[in-house]
Amino acid sequence: MARFSAFALLAVPWLLLMSLVNGDAVTDLQTKGRPAVDAALAKGDITVAERKAYITAMLCLMGKPSKLPAGQFPGAQNRYDDFVVVHMNQTLTIHGTGNFLSWHRYFTWAMENALRTECGYTGTQPYWDWGRWAQDPEKSPVFDGSDSSMSGNGKKIQHRGTTFAPAGNGGGCVETGPFKNMTVRLGPMSVAVDPAPARNPRADGYGNNPRCLRRDISNQLSSRYGRTQDIVTLVNNARTIGNFQDMMQSNNGVHNTGHFTIAGDPGGDFYISPNDPAFWLHHGMIDRTWYIWQTQDFANRQQVIAGGTSMMGFGGGRQQALSDPVDLGVVGPKVYKISELVSTVEGPFCYVYE
Repeated sequence: MARFSAFALLAVPWLLLMSLVNGDAVTDLQTKGRPAVDAALAKGDITVAERKAYITAMLCLMGKPSKLPAGQFPGAQNRYDDFVVVHMNQTLTIHGTGNFLSWHRYFTWAMENALRTECGYTGTQPYWDWGRWAQDPEKSPVFDGSDSSMSGNGKKIQHRGTTFAPAGNGGGCVETGPFKNMTVRLGPMSVAVDPAPARNPRADGYGNNPRCLRRDISNQLSSRYGRTQDIVTLVNNARTIGNFQDMMQSNNGVHNTGHFTIAGDPGGDFYISPNDPAFWLHHGMIDRTWYIWQTQDFANRQQVIAGGTSMMGFGGGRQQALSDPVDLGVVGPKVYKISELVSTVEGPFCYVYE
């Protein structure tokens, strides 16, 4: 797991004009010393202690009561489940849409904010660097099953693949790592796992449907579409935000590849995928990739948008606008416009990637 630096402070010149007149020598010294600062910041993978602190905060959130209206969402038994409900509720208007990137940036940040404000977490949001572990994700520190991982693969059982990915090395309940006893309650909604989980007692998927966390991790997709060169190709070849989003969300794009490298239940169900704790590391990397793409032409890749307001345009709907609101309900501190969420150093955000 590499590091995502949130809430980083940015030093901004107070009077730029004065620095131009009187501070050239000081600026030269600042420039000379910057490589040493950059080297100190570039810590690489977060430490085992930092990973464990993140996991502890995640488990803490799972132990806190839901803030959703009592009885309205029976499957939301804890604060973590609230995030799953919000994602379920908005799924058809946040995928294949103009707000896909900005919505998930805010959603991932909102989880980090909850870990900080509700569970005392003092670290940052990690991301899963797909390319480094593309050939064998099971051996990555994210999924090796150790007590500092996001737990390992599911138990190997007899099962079939799906239309999204062939059968992997697991398929059953996760039995190793910190989340081996985790209970999944919401959904399923869009079943992409064999054998299929029991149907939810409510047609909308919000009923209480307790079951184990299942995974079917393999390199079937990651070794073909989640390599470092695939990320580089995406960043270099996408010239517009529309191209970037379409390539990222295509069947062989890095978004789909990450989700179905994890697969299982709920990881392979795009409505309830946040119910797998690895979701947040995957979307940390989604956001990092967007951030890197933006920095290639920073001035012109912030306030840009493309796409509609319904998934892949199904059911019609108007085009998305930068002035459209992003409302995360009980998991978001406030409602923001998309225009306030397109930069990592403006609006509610103040972070860069290491």
